[in-house]
Amino acid sequence: MDHSLLMQHAIDAARHGIEAGQSPFGCAIALGDRLITSRHNIVLASTDITAHAEVTALREACRQIGSVILEGCTVASTCEPCPMCMAALHWARVDEVCYGATIQDAAESGFNELHLPAEELLRRGRSRVKRVPGVMVDACRQLFQQWHDRPDRQVY
Repeated sequence: MDHSLLMQHAIDAARHGIEAGQSPFGCAIALGDRLITSRHNIVLASTDITAHAEVTALREACRQIGSVILEGCTVASTCEPCPMCMAALHWARVDEVCYGATIQDAAESGFNELHLPAEELLRRGRSRVKRVPGVMVDACRQLFQQWHDRPDRQVY
């Protein structure tokens, strides 16, 4: 699936999450041209600090495929995956991860980020996951503004 089309699914998921009072992160996973899942962050709704968009999408994709191995899958994340999510994507053996906004964008919005770029984590971990930054950056960054406009927003 085209990176921009897959990212649009992730953006739509993030918008749905923002409307539900969640934080501005979305993720979509495809296998070839087939969308497997698109999910948003549910950390606040689930009181689960690990329920990032990538983790919730990985959980659903693994259920859909019936395996913890997601070889051949492409992932679109509205924001550069944090170290926890990038490690999970590596363990799932996805082929590639594209993203729009950066860890720095999330930090500037008030999130308690570990400033360890996905590129460095993949390099140091000798991962085969391909990183594709810069996909629909402006649209992904706009999610932070949409979220900032909500009076009920929470950072963690």
